[in-house]
Amino acid sequence: MTINAADIMTRSVVTVDPDDSVAHVAGVLNEKGISAAPVCDRDGRLVGVISEGDLMRPFGQETGLRRDCWLNLLAEGSELGREFLDYVRVDRHRIGDLMSRNVVSASPAATLGEIADLLARHHIKRVPIIANGRLVGIVSRADIVRAVARQPEAAATPG
Repeated sequence: MTINAADIMTRSVVTVDPDDSVAHVAGVLNEKGISAAPVCDRDGRLVGVISEGDLMRPFGQETGLRRDCWLNLLAEGSELGREFLDYVRVDRHRIGDLMSRNVVSASPAATLGEIADLLARHHIKRVPIIANGRLVGIVSRADIVRAVARQPEAAATPG
């Protein structure tokens, strides 16, 4: 028996809005115990994915090094550049600014093998499932492992 995305996907997907703040989404991920969430517009259309790594980007070492440089410029009375002003606004970043926009997705009819291939080929942990232009579910690596544990024959490849 072939297993497809519709058979194993999580249907009640935690989503966030592109206008949500970093703090709000960090709270959602923490509260739900997930490491990423699809970003959907008001019509339920997938516009991106936000992960823990995306949320960390504004606070990374590179930004910290630039901050130190900017603080030196301030101390010397130098003119401030656009990058400094962007840094000062870091707490005002919206998820739409940080999310990954090139999202790999699949249809509900995609087979377990096709989804596993997408995960491996694109080095991702989850695949949003789209039907009629809208997010209807998500399949993670854990969903695939559970499916194989329940039906080991579904993972068998033709000889």
